[in-house]
Amino acid sequence: MKFKLKGYTLVEIVISIAIIGILAAVAIPSYQGHLAKSRRGDAEASLSALAQAMERYYTEKSTYAGATVGASGIFPNEAPLDGSTKYYDLSIVTQTATDFKIKAAPKGVQAGDGDLTLSLDGSRTWGTKTCWDC
Repeated sequence: MKFKLKGYTLVEIVISIAIIGILAAVAIPSYQGHLAKSRRGDAEASLSALAQAMERYYTEKSTYAGATVGASGIFPNEAPLDGSTKYYDLSIVTQTATDFKIKAAPKGVQAGDGDLTLSLDGSRTWGTKTCWDC
């Protein structure tokens, strides 16, 4: 009576591991890129919300001067705004009675992003680029 052995050969296992490694090598950087883009989107949304807070401050005080961010300010000083890990510091770069420029400075794993800025006139920069989505 002959017994037929069942199982996998060493070659089959090595090939399977190699395929999994190749898939992981492609998938992990792509996933990390999507996470970075999502965090950048949170910073953009936070800057837009800070700009709205600046407008509300102007409506109440008739000036942008004096507005602050942080615990005692008009807006939180970190993004994202929910309770998760903070990847950007929000700040008011310049402010006068009639103008302002705000910034989201990356930190942690986003540190290589470059600053996101937003001005009263709607101009947006990201690092050396003149837009957020280009």
